[in-house]
Amino acid sequence: MLYDFPLQSRLLLGTAGYPSPHILEQSIQASQTQIITVSLRREGMAGGAQFRQLLQQANTKILPNTAGCYSVKEAVTTAHMAREVFDTPWIKLEVIGHADTLQPNPFGLVEAARILCEEGFQVFPYTTEDLVLAEKLVQVGCKVLMPWASPIGSGQGLRNIEGLRAIRAYFSDIPLIVDAGIGAPSQATQVMEMGFDAVLLNTAVAKAKDPIQMADAFKHAIVAGRMAYEAGLMPKRDMAHASTPAYGLADLF
Repeated sequence: MLYDFPLQSRLLLGTAGYPSPHILEQSIQASQTQIITVSLRREGMAGGAQFRQLLQQANTKILPNTAGCYSVKEAVTTAHMAREVFDTPWIKLEVIGHADTLQPNPFGLVEAARILCEEGFQVFPYTTEDLVLAEKLVQVGCKVLMPWASPIGSGQGLRNIEGLRAIRAYFSDIPLIVDAGIGAPSQATQVMEMGFDAVLLNTAVAKAKDPIQMADAFKHAIVAGRMAYEAGLMPKRDMAHASTPAYGLADLF
């Protein structure tokens, strides 16, 4: 559940950077996602009406985002505009603090989240795996957290596995969506095997040689990872452990 929205598909898909609107539409269908993220900047550019029609035909829930915002004021203003345009209290909150890594500004992020939560928004904050920052976001009213795997668009995958394990264990009752840095279906599977609730990705699909096929691949990878988590992965051992017991083997000596 994401703010009382029943989650069936655990893949959230971005809508930026696709070769064409048709390929975007087909990729959304192939992914079977229920939720797509949309930047207000993307929606408002030339061809915005056509893009809006595509979103309506996709029959998915829209999660607007504040991508590209570097200040609290800019993020809050963009969130207000997004609520008017898309008629939703949902907002994926980004307050960027570093231009090269696109790492969130922790101070600005918490302040913007506080303002928006008080104004009735349902905030999905893009954050790091930092436990202190995550705790502050929960305290100001966020009921979902979106920790990164690695910098946006980098495709580096899970750069701090132990940090992600810690945030999953610490916030066991809060939906956690890993957002940013996932570049391959195997990385998405790894996220889901760790018990995260969903994965949000964009570049890995949009920039693939065949985005439609890649969207389908991620769909299956995330299902497989979740199934493995629910089935219960075997624990790692320091030494070999024979699968066939020695007891009952024939004594040939």
